[in-house]
Amino acid sequence: MNTKIKVGIVGATGYTGVELLRLLTTHPNVEVTAVTSRSEAGIAVADYFPSLRGIYDLVFQTPDEAKLEQCNVVFFATPNGVAMKEAPALLAKGVRIVDLSADFRLQDIPTWEKWYGMTHACPEIVPQAVYGLCEMNREAIAGAKIVANPGCYPTCVSLPLLPLLKNGLLQAHAPLIADCKSGVSGAGRKASVGSLLCEAGDNFKAYGIGGHRHLPEIKQTIAGLQNGVAEGFVFVPHLTPMIRGMHATVYLHLQDGCNPYDILRDFYQDSPFVDVMQPGSTPETRSVRGANICRISIQKAAGNENVWVILSVIDNLVKGAAGQAVQNMNIMFGFTENTGLQAAPLLP
Repeated sequence: MNTKIKVGIVGATGYTGVELLRLLTTHPNVEVTAVTSRSEAGIAVADYFPSLRGIYDLVFQTPDEAKLEQCNVVFFATPNGVAMKEAPALLAKGVRIVDLSADFRLQDIPTWEKWYGMTHACPEIVPQAVYGLCEMNREAIAGAKIVANPGCYPTCVSLPLLPLLKNGLLQAHAPLIADCKSGVSGAGRKASVGSLLCEAGDNFKAYGIGGHRHLPEIKQTIAGLQNGVAEGFVFVPHLTPMIRGMHATVYLHLQDGCNPYDILRDFYQDSPFVDVMQPGSTPETRSVRGANICRISIQKAAGNENVWVILSVIDNLVKGAAGQAVQNMNIMFGFTENTGLQAAPLLP
């Protein structure tokens, strides 16, 4: 397919918004025609993001000025609660949507309203939304009008578990623990004391132990793939003093006699963005920096025959957000899945 599609980005002033703009600069089938921001309307993208000087000559517009209904696809890189208000009108105009917020990730509306503290504006649209974990839902994404881009933690945790759950290999009712770490960019670009250099630098802390919004999202995926596992799931996120990167250490109990490495390797052999490393490997966050890649390894825990340890790393802004959103767009429009996403990771 050689035709260029018109792309709009709502809420393009945050980290995921600028990451979308960066990734789409090399996409041969895309023309970014509209970028919106109510607070920065009238300011040139290249002035707001100097990294994009000489690349974009667009100006931020209000959503009303941007004529988003003329786009083929619109990305919502907005805070939770925005996309659900604007999606119905765009869908009625035939515009496809990739929502990077959490507005359409949870199929159970009461659960969503409990965790996000607001009334859902368009519950009738939610059943149409396809959960955009590409390696799980490729066929459904291809025909989707609206895709709910997964959260960063759910992506990092779910990808290594996906093949094992689909094969029913986890022990039911046994503990399943995800010990996760994220760079500070995961908190977004808004001003926050906890994100200040003097607060986050040279520091390491857990947060959300009593309940994190990504917990029901991960449990939804687990419960849909294997019975009796989600109930034993424990998720603890941590903030690390780095800008980008996410690391999940997952402790799980597997059925006797299975070879999880072979299952992971075979399941992902045709997936361009999942790298199953040799047993005993320890993937590093810097090995995926700036790239749409999830690197995974698995090995037995020392001294316990039934306990296995999975290590999973992604760039939270790419495979955990903007990169996966572009991957979803590629699948939706029939482009080769890795189009615009072939850049190697950055080092150092």
